[in-house]
Amino acid sequence: MPAWLRAFAEHQPLTPINETIRGLLMDTPLGSQPWWALGWCLAILIAGYLWGRWLFPRRLAH
Repeated sequence: MPAWLRAFAEHQPLTPINETIRGLLMDTPLGSQPWWALGWCLAILIAGYLWGRWLFPRRLAH
């Protein structure tokens, strides 16, 4: 596996989200997974918002 792909595979956003949900459903210790999950969700939300603002600018004047 190339180094750039390995880095993404080790730090991809779905694992902390899945681990947090699994820990909450099974009542197991969560550790730092909820913080990573929240951070990824916020990063994806902000990136989507900024991309949308760039892609669809408002037209104030006709």
